[in-house]
Amino acid sequence: MQAPESANRPHQVIESLATAVLTFDDRLRLQWMNPAAEELFAIGLRQGQERTFADLFPGRTNLVQRAKEVLAQPRVISEREVWLQRPGDDGHLVDATLSPLPLDGGDRLGLLAEVTLSDRRSRITQEGRRIEEQRALRRVIRGLAHEVKNPLGGLRGAAQLLAGHLSDPELAEYTEVIEHEVDRLLKLLDQLQGPRPARERTTVNIHEVLERVRRLVAAEAPANVTITSDYDPSLPELTADFDQLVQVFLNLASNAVHAVADRNQGRVTLRTRVERNYTIEGRLHPLAVRIEVADNGPGIPEAEQSQIFYPLVTTRAEGRGLGLSIAQDLVTAHGGVINLKSRSGDTVFQVTLPLEPPEAAESASRGGNTVP
Repeated sequence: MQAPESANRPHQVIESLATAVLTFDDRLRLQWMNPAAEELFAIGLRQGQERTFADLFPGRTNLVQRAKEVLAQPRVISEREVWLQRPGDDGHLVDATLSPLPLDGGDRLGLLAEVTLSDRRSRITQEGRRIEEQRALRRVIRGLAHEVKNPLGGLRGAAQLLAGHLSDPELAEYTEVIEHEVDRLLKLLDQLQGPRPARERTTVNIHEVLERVRRLVAAEAPANVTITSDYDPSLPELTADFDQLVQVFLNLASNAVHAVADRNQGRVTLRTRVERNYTIEGRLHPLAVRIEVADNGPGIPEAEQSQIFYPLVTTRAEGRGLGLSIAQDLVTAHGGVINLKSRSGDTVFQVTLPLEPPEAAESASRGGNTVP
């Protein structure tokens, strides 16, 4: 007789949790971990079964002592903002809840550990605040651009009429300057108003987008700059506007090349990974695609990082400060988000796009504004 389907549901729920769940025996040796724990600790269950609690939290002697206390005097203990150093990254702050776990019918006690990223909450809050600020700023800029374009059009028309009544060639040159500068300002205002709405979205392979970008950037990169790729071939396709994604990553990759152009061994890396249970604007996406554009340039000063996506803000003397703003608009229109991590020798622009576009992005693709 088969067990009822509901009997497997608790196990399925734990497997699906975004919280990392781990169990240990009475000697604090790992017994089991769910997929979220495998991702958080960057280790598989089969490999992890040789590890102890102390192995998974290296250097956190206080937390190890707390785990032993749970076994000695059964009770639930919570620790906030524990530093967790994982292989291959800069480390993260986590919150850990340790609970006694009956083993072998209750004769022995093991340990149940629930671990969540505490910087995840901070990231979600910061992303939400930044998106709202950028939306408010975008509305102001669009309104201002609309108001300025009307008198500029009148100014251009007046210059054309005046040119028709001037017989002196030298004076006619002045009207040509007026027309030229008006056209330049109108083009700038068009860019400030943001990209045009996306065309009908199609199924897109993100690696085809990035390879197009890599070839375009490599063709103009200095000889001292190397452009490499580090792709996850298992990534599924997503629904997007191919050309707009090319524009996003072309802007990011071009900026990265400029950042390392003066280095002896400049390096730009295009990288893709999968994100599980990623929250964007309060909506949890089971699967998302993370695309990183990394360089080993001098980095972006911390004081400027919070403003780098605003229109007309740039760290380059020859820049106009529109590339990153447009990239942010296009990513937001696809339901995604851009994050920046930068220090000397390691700058990473991280674009996260949900595999299941939210309703806001879908309405934009039907003809609404590209930025809500």
